[in-house]
Parts: sequence; C-alpha cells; structure tokens
Amino acid sequence: MNFAMPLTKLDVQKGAYDRLGAQLEADGINFALFSGAAERVELCLFSEDGTTEIARVGLPEYTNEVWHGFVPGLSRGQLYGYRVHGRYAPEEGLRFNPNKLLLDPYARAHQGALKWDSSLYGYDVEAAEDKDLVMSLSDSAPFMPKSVVTDLRPEPRRFRPPSTPWDRTSFYEMHVGGFTKLHPGIARSHRGTFDGAASDATIKYIKSLGVTAVELLPIHAFVDDHHLVAKGLRNYWGYNTIGFFTPEGRYIGASGLASFRHMVRKFHDAGLEVILDVVYNHTAEGNELGSTLSFKGIDNAAYYRLQPDNRRYYINDTGTGNTVNASHPMVLRMVLDSLRYWAGTMEVDGFRFDLGTILGREPGGFDQCSGFFDAMAQDPLLSRVKLIGEPWDIGPGGYQVGGFPPGWAEWNDKYRDTVRNYWRGDPGALRDFAARVTGSGDIYDRRGRRPWSSVNFVTAHDGFTLADLVSYDRKHNEANGEDNADGSDDNRSCNYGVEGPSQDANVNEIRERQKRNILTTLFVSHGAPMLLAGDEFGRSQHGNNNAYCHDDEISWLRWREIQPGDRALTEFTRRVIALRADNALFRRASFRDGCLISWLHPDGGDLQDEHWCGAQPLTIGAWLRCDVEEGAKAALLLFNAFDGDVLFALPERDGGGPWTVVLDTARPTDSESKVEGVKYPLQSRTLAILF
Repeated sequence: MNFAMPLTKLDVQKGAYDRLGAQLEADGINFALFSGAAERVELCLFSEDGTTEIARVGLPEYTNEVWHGFVPGLSRGQLYGYRVHGRYAPEEGLRFNPNKLLLDPYARAHQGALKWDSSLYGYDVEAAEDKDLVMSLSDSAPFMPKSVVTDLRPEPRRFRPPSTPWDRTSFYEMHVGGFTKLHPGIARSHRGTFDGAASDATIKYIKSLGVTAVELLPIHAFVDDHHLVAKGLRNYWGYNTIGFFTPEGRYIGASGLASFRHMVRKFHDAGLEVILDVVYNHTAEGNELGSTLSFKGIDNAAYYRLQPDNRRYYINDTGTGNTVNASHPMVLRMVLDSLRYWAGTMEVDGFRFDLGTILGREPGGFDQCSGFFDAMAQDPLLSRVKLIGEPWDIGPGGYQVGGFPPGWAEWNDKYRDTVRNYWRGDPGALRDFAARVTGSGDIYDRRGRRPWSSVNFVTAHDGFTLADLVSYDRKHNEANGEDNADGSDDNRSCNYGVEGPSQDANVNEIRERQKRNILTTLFVSHGAPMLLAGDEFGRSQHGNNNAYCHDDEISWLRWREIQPGDRALTEFTRRVIALRADNALFRRASFRDGCLISWLHPDGGDLQDEHWCGAQPLTIGAWLRCDVEEGAKAALLLFNAFDGDVLFALPERDGGGPWTVVLDTARPTDSESKVEGVKYPLQSRTLAILF
C-alpha cells in the first residue's frame, strides 16, 4: 500500500469508548470498535476515492472490550476500515486475519462496491483440503467498500408523524427500486432511489389506494451474493445485510444520506407511515466457507452462534449459513443501537423483523422473555414504534406464530394458507377460514393481545403474486438458474384450466373474480392487512415465486403495461380499502368489544356442527353486529367458494327492512342496491357484502 500520510503525522489520542463507531467532533474523529477477543486493532484511513490507504494506526486504548482512539484533524467524509489482529483458530471460533480490511459495524455509510475476489475470504481458497483452516495472506482492501464518517444527526421534526392507530393500519409492501424503476411519472435520474420513492408520483399513487403505511423491503446495505454475480444476477430483495446502520448505496439519491430521511418526511407529510423490513438474524458473511467482510473478522465468536461441540462451524437456524448471536450483550446493543438510529435519526415508524424468532432465540430455544424482547419492551423509543415479527425460522422450535409477546404483531401465514385454500375450493377449509377472517382469536386472543396482532396477507414478496396465484399451478423459476429447484412447491394456487396467460375468456373471468375475492377477503378481515405492491393491478412475475435474484423486469412494476382491465382492478381495490376505512366493524380494535358474529348456513339459520364439514362446506355467511362509532353497525358477508350459484337465505335485518348490497365481486362496478326478497343469488365463486 502507498502511505501518503506518514504515521508520525497522526497524533492519536485515547479517545472515548462509550460511543461505538466513528463519531465526528469539532476537532477530529473518535473511533471505537467492540472486539472482546482481539489482540490489536488497526485503523486504516483511505484517500477520497478509496483506492489508496494513506495511513494505518493502532487504536491505543482498550476499555470494557472496546478498542478506541481519537484522531485530531480528520473531518466528515473520511474513508476508513479496520484490520483486527488475533489468533486464527477456527476450531476455537476465532477467525482474526489482519490481511482483511473490515467494515465498521456502526458505519453510517459505505463508499464503493464490493468486488468479488478470492482475497475477500479469510482462508486460502486454493488450499487442497480443510480450506477454512488455512489463513489467507492476500490483502482484501482493493476489493472492499470503505466505511465513511458522516455527520447526519437527529433534527427537530417539522410535523408530528402520522402515528396511525393499529386498528386503522394497512400496509403496502413495496421495493424502493422495483416500484420506481419503470415509473413514467418519476424523473429518470430518480428512478430506483429514495428520491424516486419520495416523488410526488409515488406518494400520490400510494395515498390514493387508501393504505396507511408503506413497508419497504430491506434498505440496509447488502451484498450481491458471489454465486449470483457469477450467473449475471443480483440480490434484489436485499436479505443479505452487511451494514445495519447503512442505507444501501444503490438506493441513495443525490443528497446522500439525507435522501432517505427526506423520503420518510415526504411520506409523513402525506399521512403515510414508513416501516422497514430489517434483517438482524444473519449477515452476508455466510458460514465457515463464506467471506470475511466485517463481523467475522472483528469477533466471530461474539457475533455468531457457533456449534458448541465444534466452534469451527456455525449454527444455521436461518438457512443462510450463519445466525447472529443476539444473546451476546454487545451484539444485542448493536441491534438496539441500529433500531434507535432508524427510528430516531431517520424517523421511521416501525420495523418488520425478518426471521424474527432468531432474535428471541436463547441457547435453550425461543423465549418470549429473551434479552431482546425484554430490552425492546423497556426502551422508551422502540417500545412505541410498530413492531412486526416474522415468527418462524428453520431452527428447532422455530415456528412461533402466536408466540411473540404482547405489543408485537406477527405475519400470519395461517391466514395466507387458509384464504388460499378456501378460495381454491379445498374441502375442510371452512372452520379455519372463519377463524382467520375474524382476527385469528384462536391464536392471538391471550394476554391482552388485539386482533391487529395478526398481520393478514395472502401474497408477499416471497411467493406468487396475486395474478400468478390464480394463473399457475406450479412455480416457474427457470430464470433463477437453479433448474427450478428453488422456491416453495406449496403454493396452494390454481390456474383454472390453463397454465399461465390465457386467451380463454371464461378462464380469465374466473381469475379476475378470484383476485377480487381475495382482495375483498383481505380487507374485510379483522387484523392488519398487507397488500403486495402491484397486486392491485395484477402484476405478474410469469410464475416465478422466488424472484429474489432478479433486479430486472421480472420483479419491477411494469407501469406502462397496465391495461384497462388492470386499472379496473385498481379501482376495485381502492373501493374495498375505503369500505374498510369507513366501517369500524371490519377493523375491530379488541376481541372484547362485544361484537357479535353469527355464522350462517345458506339454507337459513346458524351453522351447526355438521355443517362445517359437510359435502360442500364452501358457502358461508358471517353476520357481524358491532356497536361501533364509525360506519355500519351490522354487515352480512356472504362467501361462496363453490363452483356453482347458491341462493342464500338472508336473516331478518335488525330493525327490519331490506338488505342493501354494497359490493358483489361478481358485479364489481354495480352501485349499491336493495335486495328484493329473502334470498340472495350468490354467483359461483363470489363474495358479497350487505348492510
């Protein structure tokens, strides 16, 4: 390396250990890095373009497992990294290698892209056997991004955040890049960035749908996996984090870090909350044969869960090669510091935790009283934001739907699967369907938890889109380059006679009606609904149910391809979202609100035990009667997943008089009308709502 700044020119002082990361002061920068097992830590400073190491100094102090030092004369924008010295003993869980430049886990920004090279691995990739036991001597700095010193600090907020009550909340899951890449109303220079997401075109459209919050797929700095780059693909979804304080560089706009906070404020100005999908369960460094980019080289045995009987190997409860060790106090501190940064300085409104059970996993298994859950409940900032767990991982006891503590909501895959089963016409789905539509009280009605504890979804980024759910019987992931072996085979989908796009008018009519049925079910169900971006106009991924590696038109929202029929679905979606917003009986705030729910048989009267599992248990009525302040006091939901028309006997309306049809998925553009007679003609595969 070329050292343009002699070591003697740097007056390195003791500095402070209590604030981790690079803290910009008036007269220099304080550097502090946790590593309980390191023997020495070197700070490496780089030129403005990141290509030349201009100085290398040892951090002079070690206090409470934190290496620290203050360097006068340095300023904002300084590029840096660390080289951490210690034993290279993988069998003991130690993988120190000072030949590897390491990113600061607390860095607020990175400069430069990672360039895959054999030097990025801590071991000798050319070794004949037991590769990871042979330490690599090659320098990784030329191929690494560099950490950047920033000065973005909390500011007084111009407006109060929306703080939407949970019972009024509805989520719109979107990808910053995919939503904006092809949008004709967004300036080309802003597409694919936070600036594009903050554009008037983006916010006006999302606001027009009627949802109350955007849930952004991961925006923390992440890595394009080596095997994907080799195939000409990229990590699109972003579940491969390498910096928990750092926005992903590809999304940063012209104003740098401030572009993210500007986007959040633009959403807030429109009354929309911002939820981040965060990935604290694993990192991009993989297993023992993975790269050494940051945590692995700083303190491998602290940051990761290792096999207790052979610490050379990693516990892989995530399916990604490694598992973050949130039981370690300094790792837990990092997670909490990161969350506070995004909720405080960056002003977001909540978080969805990918494989969230990992954070509640202690050595003995998942624990509602884990250090993480306890710390979150006691934190004065984080306890007030929206917290959503993905309640499963692949480890032992990893399925924990309903198992999160009070104050948390959870993605409810039972809702997803049951709604798919019911509208596909599966026998035996009726009883479970009734429970899911009414808030999954069998799962969440305990310890004072509310119906909104269930985040209801039928589609998400992972799996089929809504259009593909009703157009394909099986996945079509050939473009992923894995011989169609990746992605789930349990799609609970139906193509209705033709695999993929069809010219058959009858097939297309069934598909369109099923889209409306599923969307309506989602927004009249108790709980917090989540809509996948693009489902409102029938976006297809051509049957790909695992498009994580496609930063291309398979994944992007193709705005210019929207047809008149697609726009009609969008208008229908707006209608059902508004119906929910206007009527509190579809968004119950409590299981203890006194709401009466009667389940009706199409021939008349309440469903009896034998009806739930009859020969054709696919037609059912739900009579909701609630003393609510907003909207209708009663509603009749008529569900017919049966492939045939049904005359549904109507109960006598409270107060007398005829029922009014406010929505029928068989006649999506009809206005409200009175029902004549005592039976309602419910068409095949139809949902009707009567007031």
